[in-house]
Amino acid sequence: MSLKRKMIGLGTLAAGGIAALAWALQPAIAPIKTTTHNAQLVSQGQRIVALGDCMVCHSSATGLPYAGGLPLRTPFGTIYSTNITPDPETGIGAWSLEAFRRAVRHGISRDGHLLYPAFPYIHYTRMTDQDIEAAYAYLMSRTPVRYTPPTNELLLPLRFRPSLAFWNLLYLHPGEEPAAAVATDSDRQIARGRYLVDSLGHCASCHTELNPIGGESKTLLGGGSVDGWEAPALTTLVGAKVPWTAKQLENYLRTGLSAEHGAAKGPMRAVTERLSEVPREDVQAIASYIMSVQLPHPAPLQPAIPSQLHTTEGATLFAAACASCHSASAPMSTTGKRPSLALSHSVVGDNPANLIQTMLGGAPWVTQSAVYMPPFADVLTDEQIVSIAQYVRVDIGKRPPWPELSSKVAQARKEIHP
Repeated sequence: MSLKRKMIGLGTLAAGGIAALAWALQPAIAPIKTTTHNAQLVSQGQRIVALGDCMVCHSSATGLPYAGGLPLRTPFGTIYSTNITPDPETGIGAWSLEAFRRAVRHGISRDGHLLYPAFPYIHYTRMTDQDIEAAYAYLMSRTPVRYTPPTNELLLPLRFRPSLAFWNLLYLHPGEEPAAAVATDSDRQIARGRYLVDSLGHCASCHTELNPIGGESKTLLGGGSVDGWEAPALTTLVGAKVPWTAKQLENYLRTGLSAEHGAAKGPMRAVTERLSEVPREDVQAIASYIMSVQLPHPAPLQPAIPSQLHTTEGATLFAAACASCHSASAPMSTTGKRPSLALSHSVVGDNPANLIQTMLGGAPWVTQSAVYMPPFADVLTDEQIVSIAQYVRVDIGKRPPWPELSSKVAQARKEIHP
C-alpha cells in the first residue's frame, strides 16, 4: 500500500474517531417542570403512537401501558424497554419537546447518554417534526407511572454506551426524509405508505436480517427474526401459495386475520392490534406500498410426496389435539373465515419457527382479536410437538419434512418456554 493511501486511511479513521467521540459526548438538556397539552395535538398523537407501536414495546406483560419493562431479547443480551410515561423521576415527565425530538432523531436521552438501537431511532429519525410533536403531546398526557425497569443484561463491552457512537456512524442517517413528488392519488397513497413503513412502522426492524453487529442488511424487508419468531419477507408476498392482494393485506393488518393466508401471531399480533385503532386509510397506504415493492418470485415448489417418517404418530396426535379446530370438517374451517393450514406460511414456509412457537405458546385471547389457541408447552412433549409439526407440514402442507426439527423445538422451549 502506498504512503498516500495509508495516510488517507489513517485520516479517515481519525475523522471517524473524532465524529464518534463528538456523538458520544452529548450534553444534558435541562429538565422541565410542567407542560401543557393541546387537545387536537394529543388526539393526533394517539394515532401517531399507535402507528409507531410504542405501547407494544413499552409495556411489559404484567405492567401498565408505556411504563416499560418488556424484555427485548437480542443476540447481545436482553434490553428492557424504558418508562415513557410522564413520571418526572422514572419516565419522561422532565423531558422537553427538544429532548424528546433529540431522542427520536438521534438516539440520545435527555441526560446525554446514548440509547440502544433496540429503540428504532434509525427509522423514527425520518418522522416529520409535526408527527414527533404530536407523539410527544400524547405521551405527556398519559397517566404518570413511577416504575424503573430492570437493569439490562448485556455483554460487558456493550454496557459502555459511548461505544454506540461508532454504530450510529454506520447506520444512523438523521433527519426527516424529503417528501416525494406525487402525480396521482395512487402515487400519493404509496408515498404515504412508504413513510409509514420506513419511519413510524419501522417494519424493517423485524422484517430485515441483521448483520453480526445488529445493523440491517441491504436486503430491506427481505425477512428477519425477532424473539424466536420468523418475520417473513414482505417483498415476496405475490409468491405465496395464494398470492396476496392489497385488500387481503389491508384486512390482515387491521384484523390480524386473513382467510386466505393465516392469523397474526407472536410479535406481529400486537402490531395488528394497534393498527386496528388507526384510520383505515393509513393501513390502506401501508398495504399499497408493500404491494408496490414486490420482487419477481420463483416458480412454486413441487408438492412433496408424503413421508411416513413422523406422520403415523403425528396423525393420531393431530386428531386428538388439533382436529376439532383445524381439520377440514371442523366448524372453524367450514365457515370460510379461517384459513386452511395448507395455506399458512407457518406450515409451507422454509422456517418452522412460527409453527413451533404457536404450538408451544398458543395464541392468547384478547378482546381485539377473534383468534385464540391454547398453549401446548405443558401438555405435549418435544417429541409429540415434532410429530404433529411434521404431520402438518407433510400431509397437510404437502412440503418436505423440516430438517433438524427436534433440535429446533428443544431450543425454542429452552429459550422462550422454559
